[in-house]
Amino acid sequence: MKVTSPVLGNTFTLDGPARRVVSLVSSATETLFAVGAGAAVVGVSPYCARYVPGLAAPVVGDYVRADPAAIRAAAPDLVVVTDGVQLPLARRLAAEGLPAYLLPVPQSRFGILENAVALGALTGRLAEARALCASIEAGAAALVASAPAPRPRVYAELWFGAHPRRFGGRAFVHDVLELAGAENLFGEEPFAYAPLDLGEVERRAPEWLVVFQEPEHPVDARALAAARGWARRLGDRIVTSTVERGRNLIHDGPSFLETARWLRGVLLGEATR
Repeated sequence: MKVTSPVLGNTFTLDGPARRVVSLVSSATETLFAVGAGAAVVGVSPYCARYVPGLAAPVVGDYVRADPAAIRAAAPDLVVVTDGVQLPLARRLAAEGLPAYLLPVPQSRFGILENAVALGALTGRLAEARALCASIEAGAAALVASAPAPRPRVYAELWFGAHPRRFGGRAFVHDVLELAGAENLFGEEPFAYAPLDLGEVERRAPEWLVVFQEPEHPVDARALAAARGWARRLGDRIVTSTVERGRNLIHDGPSFLETARWLRGVLLGEATR
């Protein structure tokens, strides 16, 4: 099978389903295990173990840094990468002659499903990938059908390291909030991620604040709200999202539904924060 990644400009051949896969994308690693291709995973990033309990594959590269020689030593017939921040690394690996295949960062939950189908096809697990997609869609449909009315207006602030962003309707995070039963404060805006606009946030008067943080750059959401003068209006309606499976707003693996269910429970007062 000839495989092409147009964004990377590379083409390589798979002699049947991929049997040795290096995945530098945590969502892809989770998906590979979810479709039954976990035994093929021979190399991962240090973040993949967050979403695959008991992951034993060795770490062969970071999300933005990796030694092509270390990856080549794993003898992969497929190297899974993504675009966005990882695109420079992905291009470097492809230029080194490695069998790099790029999955786009999803703009919605449907992009998550498409990536699952692609991984299933490449690893000989297409039927399992389709079944996974059907299960995800059934879970999403149940959440849509049981959404509260009215929906609480939620402002989510995503801290990518030391860089905060708000997100609009072109990010899959929008779907997570919608499935959680919330109204994304900037859901009608045509961007994915944008710089902060605190004045506009105040004008739109959110009812909840959700702050995503990474362990390397912790953010005190309550102190943040207090410093901005939001504490009185928000009260206890402040939530912290972490990199933990089922609580990570920016993780685009199959467990995004777990995150949506957890957040709904928080908004309804039925789950811990």
